Amino acid sequence: MDLKKNTQKFEVNKQGLKLTKYQHEVLVGTLLGDSHLCLGKTNRNYSLRILHGYSQKIYTDWLYVVFQDWATTPPKIKNQMTKGKMYQKYWFNTISHESLNFYGQQFYVDRKKIVPELIHEWLTPLALAVWFMDDGSIKSKFHRALILNTQSYSDLDLYKLQNSLWKRYGISTILRNQKEGKQIYILAVTVQRFVNIIRPYILPEMEYKLGKLR
Repeated sequence: MDLKKNTQKFEVNKQGLKLTKYQHEVLVGTLLGDSHLCLGKTNRNYSLRILHGYSQKIYTDWLYVVFQDWATTPPKIKNQMTKGKMYQKYWFNTISHESLNFYGQQFYVDRKKIVPELIHEWLTPLALAVWFMDDGSIKSKFHRALILNTQSYSDLDLYKLQNSLWKRYGISTILRNQKEGKQIYILAVTVQRFVNIIRPYILPEMEYKLGKLR
């Protein structure tokens, strides 16, 4: 099917699209991480953009499968210049759809990403795992500590995330200052609990992010 016919098919079928519970949880996790909801100048509805380095191809392909019924084309490769260096990226967009507008209202204020007030309800084990696959890492190969890269969030947003992790899962965290902002650092006393919660949902190809905790 060519692109024109595929787009026409979506125009016919998109009115019946509705996020499943699974898609909702994955969407929350990836929006906490690197993905974005985009609102064009002439669009009333949001679309989802997922973009990672090409080394994360398998993970991006998995996200595409999750949202395949919302996308007109499969992921593509593009070159992107960042701080004077060229990087190979792998990305896809969904269609613009009114079902995404609620999430746009929850995750953005004046086009700046925030943490939703409902995050304590939305941070399911699956959402937590997707967030970690998007933005998590091991502190170093010599440590068992895990980090969530949250440098773009405000102190209030970070409090919401820390509070949700503690109240829902008993996960203890502190904040670590970085040049770009603050990371959430999962304390050793509860790091194994965190891993046990997310491990059933972590893709085999993304287990390297767990370091020694694999």
